[in-house]
Amino acid sequence: MKRMQQGVLLGFCLLLCFLPFMLLWDAPAFFASWLRYLVRDTSYYDAQIQDISRHYSMDHLLVKALIKAESRFDHEAVSPKGAMGLMQLMPGTARDMGVKDPFDPRENIEGGVRYLKVLMRQFNNDVALALAAYNAGPETVRRYGCIPPYRETRQYLRKVLEFYSSYKKFQGKIPLISPFREIFSVGFGE
Repeated sequence: MKRMQQGVLLGFCLLLCFLPFMLLWDAPAFFASWLRYLVRDTSYYDAQIQDISRHYSMDHLLVKALIKAESRFDHEAVSPKGAMGLMQLMPGTARDMGVKDPFDPRENIEGGVRYLKVLMRQFNNDVALALAAYNAGPETVRRYGCIPPYRETRQYLRKVLEFYSSYKKFQGKIPLISPFREIFSVGFGE
């Protein structure tokens, strides 16, 4: 744990040293994407999330919270179980939702939001059940008739709802605070 804390502190110091230069000289896309990854910029996909969520009549803050919990906004993320992209779509789900390239951010978000909308309909707009189904599968939720007693699913649900609550609380506030707040949370209890 101490090694991770030192790494985060070193990364933060480097960020503070190089950030002014990157901002002043309009750094190349590589450095900009590296910086977004380092500070966990959660606003990069906001326009796409809002546009797609509006199209499917979904709460964009809930979608954003789900993406943060699933991939930490990494469009190239692949889970050990094979889930891909921002919203961590399984290959079968991606295919069912018409997603041809699960690593294309817009396509992945569209497929994920479409799938979440399907789950919301299946579970009578019960957000907790729909999120549990997103994580554990709709068959599992139907079999139990409630949130499955799986530790992973319950932790996932708690995490998404905490992120959602945080996004609702800070909606409309200055966005520069968020990336720096998230740097300090990496490796410290999340």
